[in-house]
Amino acid sequence: MKYIDQVYGEVEISDPVILELINSPTLQRLKGVSQFGYLALGSIWKKNLSRFGHSVGVYLLLKKHRTMIEEQIAGLIHDVSHSAFSHCIDYVLNEGSEKDQKHQDSIFINFVSKSEIPAILLKYNIGLEYILDERNFPLKEKELPDLCADRIDYSLRDAIGFDKITKKEADKFLENLKIENDNWVFKDFDIAKKYCRLFSTMNLEYYCGLPTAVMFSTVGKYLKYAIEKRYITEDDLYTTDREVLAKIEPFAKEDKELKLLFDKMNNRVNISESGNDYDVHVFCKSRAVDPLFKEGDGIKRVSEADKGWKSILEKELEPKEYFLKFEK
Repeated sequence: MKYIDQVYGEVEISDPVILELINSPTLQRLKGVSQFGYLALGSIWKKNLSRFGHSVGVYLLLKKHRTMIEEQIAGLIHDVSHSAFSHCIDYVLNEGSEKDQKHQDSIFINFVSKSEIPAILLKYNIGLEYILDERNFPLKEKELPDLCADRIDYSLRDAIGFDKITKKEADKFLENLKIENDNWVFKDFDIAKKYCRLFSTMNLEYYCGLPTAVMFSTVGKYLKYAIEKRYITEDDLYTTDREVLAKIEPFAKEDKELKLLFDKMNNRVNISESGNDYDVHVFCKSRAVDPLFKEGDGIKRVSEADKGWKSILEKELEPKEYFLKFEK
């Protein structure tokens, strides 16, 4: 199968288990789940910033570096438990996961186990338990501030999607990466530092910026209200963004509160950051990276070579909080 990706270009995917997983209903659903939540429902869809595009991207990055097929599979399926509107779910179910946005991870094993993925893996004699154990795949997933395939792909994919870099610039980052001792390592300090700055821009403008905080809060309240009123069920959240919206929309004609919530999440109600007088207190997960890079025969972190980055890193890893005031 020929696949055209905005980060990796045209590639050939031929492994039978990968093809079957890609074509499964569980993976295909992710085409309708935006990477950013409701913020991305406009023109960004045209650039394929969906959970599907990112999932295949993680697989392609791991494949490019010739990791074992099990790690490639783990990369491909790592986001299948995302609900509609992605991390907005952390603001719907109110499980206290706003600061770390871990809801998707908390249900991942159960979600995969109930899907068609186990049967596909069994068909190819691949153990489900092995795939579900993240300790087996250090290149796919690591805790912040380390690099991993997941983090590398979404940062470059999002940066291209939001016109922060070109594909050629993304290629330079990718060409400068290598694997050593189960770690992603930049060959050059200057490229590593440039990537840090790019990631910081994406974080402050998109991952935890004010517009994103507003989006998480308003979409979360809209969906939670719809569940409470039984316009939708929690199960509906595991369809697609547009299906959920289409199911809720008819009720707005009679429900003034629902319409107000919809207006808020569509920026039709003015909002400002406030101090003591606020309507909503919102936390956002904040992300920062501290990549490894080659220096002679050794390996260092960017924060070891640049003390200024060390202080920035500590600040950016703290969750951001906002106090929002809506106009009456």
